[in-house]
Amino acid sequence: MFRTEHASFPKRFGVTLLAGTPGILALSGYIYLTTPASAVPAGLSLPLLAVSAGVNSLLLLTVACLVGTYTAPRVDLSSYLVGWAGTGDDIWRRLRPDVLLAVSLGVIGGLLILLLDVALAPFIAQDLPQSAIGATDATVVNVLVYAPVRFLYGGITEELLLRYGLMSALAFIGWVLTGRQSGGPGSGVMWVAIIISAVLFGIGHLPALAQSVDLTQALVARTILLNAIAGVLFGWLYWQRSLEAAMIAHAAFHIPLVVLSLIQVAIL
Repeated sequence: MFRTEHASFPKRFGVTLLAGTPGILALSGYIYLTTPASAVPAGLSLPLLAVSAGVNSLLLLTVACLVGTYTAPRVDLSSYLVGWAGTGDDIWRRLRPDVLLAVSLGVIGGLLILLLDVALAPFIAQDLPQSAIGATDATVVNVLVYAPVRFLYGGITEELLLRYGLMSALAFIGWVLTGRQSGGPGSGVMWVAIIISAVLFGIGHLPALAQSVDLTQALVARTILLNAIAGVLFGWLYWQRSLEAAMIAHAAFHIPLVVLSLIQVAIL
């Protein structure tokens, strides 16, 4: 466990909140740059829509960082960033052994999800003519404008929300319910926390999908399954390595998706 006792709670909370903020800015910027006027809800301007999306995300991030800052160190879930806030230890020195594994698992995971998406395509062809995972943006510009959202919001902010906040809380609750065993939660508790947070990660992708298509049982199952598989991978890395390893893997997970989008734009 990292020696977090040398940093105050506000400092540990602050560094995690700050780490997730660029992803929120990227999301708000993307909404502002790409949302057509016809899609802006009545009573809202486009700038207000972008700001409100950012504020809502910031509130969720704040809660997640508060929860994670309290629970993560109590269940031996590590963050090099939080460790740096407490001891000043070199983040890169600690992170370097994790980078190759995290990038490799992230890219392989992205390719696996693409293959599974193709395999599941016949079951959802009538509901979703083109896969959301392999969907083609209209132009190269659109792909590149969305890339910061993938890498910053997906790679960093979502990991703070789903792993640092939610998974840490679930592990803590499981640890308390099983009697606060010495040495932290057992593997059973951790796997339950990983799987629940991964499934909720998949469910969290449904509202965005519902904005473009009508949800069916097949679409819901496919969306939850594919994203939950990725969530299990990131959760395992958080447990076995660090929060930052999960972030790197999540960002690397999007590399095949961005490359495929660019290829599709070039071909079409």
